[in-house]
Amino acid sequence: MSALLVQKVKTIKTLNNIAQSGLNVFNNDYFKIDNDSENPDAIVARSFNMHDMEFGSNLKAIARAGAGVNNIPVDRCTEEGIVVFNTPGANANAVKEMVLTSLMASSRNLFAGIAWTKTLEDQGDQIPKLVEAGKKQFVGKEIKGKTLGVIGLGAIGALVANDALDLDMDVIGFDPFISVDTAWSLSRNVQRAMTIEELFAQSDYITVHVPLTDKTKGMFNKETFRIMKPGVHILNFSRGELVNEIDMAVALEDGKVGKYITDFPNENVLKMKNTVPIPHLGASTQESEENCAVMAARQVKTFLETGNIKNSVNFPNAFIPYTGKRRVTAFHKNVPNMVGQMTSAVSSYSLNIADMVNRSRGEYAYTMIDIDNKVNGDIIPGLEEQLSQIEGMITTRII
Repeated sequence: MSALLVQKVKTIKTLNNIAQSGLNVFNNDYFKIDNDSENPDAIVARSFNMHDMEFGSNLKAIARAGAGVNNIPVDRCTEEGIVVFNTPGANANAVKEMVLTSLMASSRNLFAGIAWTKTLEDQGDQIPKLVEAGKKQFVGKEIKGKTLGVIGLGAIGALVANDALDLDMDVIGFDPFISVDTAWSLSRNVQRAMTIEELFAQSDYITVHVPLTDKTKGMFNKETFRIMKPGVHILNFSRGELVNEIDMAVALEDGKVGKYITDFPNENVLKMKNTVPIPHLGASTQESEENCAVMAARQVKTFLETGNIKNSVNFPNAFIPYTGKRRVTAFHKNVPNMVGQMTSAVSSYSLNIADMVNRSRGEYAYTMIDIDNKVNGDIIPGLEEQLSQIEGMITTRII
């Protein structure tokens, strides 16, 4: 008998409008969408602020249909043994297209030119003459042959870098934490900057694709502006806080920065000279929303059904092919002898271990143990309770 047949129905709560294609992932007898539930098994959300939410005892997973998880109390979730997923790469193409569009349009002064043209309304037959006389103020630059610096070569940055090469730009990239998968997908013609200062000094345009952390906050500031070429264009489709806005305003006024294109407008940004404020449209496409929703839902579904984890921001990724055997999962402190105590507990029930994986992430670890024996019923009586009493254990589950 499949383990799925003996599990109770899992309740999924959504906190934002999630694309129907994502909700359809849960369209079977083992899942129920219930947005009124006070104690769901999992939550799927987009930008809903969850920091003040109380989580019920059943909650096992939260999936963010997007890359950023600033709206989720990740540290508290970790302490309570709740896995938090995001969807890296699902919106990468949408953001890439917006970056390249903004890169070209701002270089040609397209946005300012369109805004000026709209002021000519009601000028009648004079409009063509006024356009010809006024267009010289919007003379721009071609991007061909210019150098684009890409900071962060993840899913989005790699796409931007590769496509910029196809637009005949020279591309220099910086990412000390580049993954093996990204390295394989990145064109060999992308030059590698050994330091971020090297990238700053060589680039005519700079686009940033890194998460907001204590180290990256305010990374664009008066000190780094001094290193850059005069008139550099800076594109920010990652997080507004990566830029020190006081220093940016001065750099724009002085012409050290020629243009600041940002997807994160606020009162300060709107008062700055030579800015292109975009109303957070980077990932706002129908395709992106559907991709994120489907990816988030599949990750939650897989975790609830099999315990396997991919794209978690607080748990280690872990995978064992699921064959229908009973599976013990445990999230615990990363301390000595945890696995030994768990396997001893399993063995004390005369159960054979068919497969096992243990993965750590900082102070925490995640373990899955497949049991070879045929075990009927919803639980193995007493085993989960015995596991939960191990010092350092946070959550346990038997699938």
